[in-house]
Amino acid sequence: VLDGAHFGTLPWALKLTLLNSMGHEMSKCKTSICRGQPNPTYKETFVFQVALFQLSDVTLILSVYNKRSMKRKEMIGWISLGLNSSGEEELTHWTQMKESKGQQVCRWHSLLES
Repeated sequence: VLDGAHFGTLPWALKLTLLNSMGHEMSKCKTSICRGQPNPTYKETFVFQVALFQLSDVTLILSVYNKRSMKRKEMIGWISLGLNSSGEEELTHWTQMKESKGQQVCRWHSLLES
């Protein structure tokens, strides 16, 4: 769940990129573009095919983009979870997700400036 209250009414989307331990892209996906909502919240589910033993060796990067025009997009901010987590809270969240045995683990994170 992503709360975009501080994004204003500009159109924005979330991009998720899964990287292996070498930094190579394994998979990516993105949300649909959210337009004209002053307080958008996405409740979309994304599935990445990763073996349980590989979870300690991957990084999931979440990037928020403002789409000002058809060709131009601007990154608003980002966080990363997993091997190269962007902070202690993100690493703790990743660890809790790995240990949750299929249960959903939800946490709020502050985006880092791009």
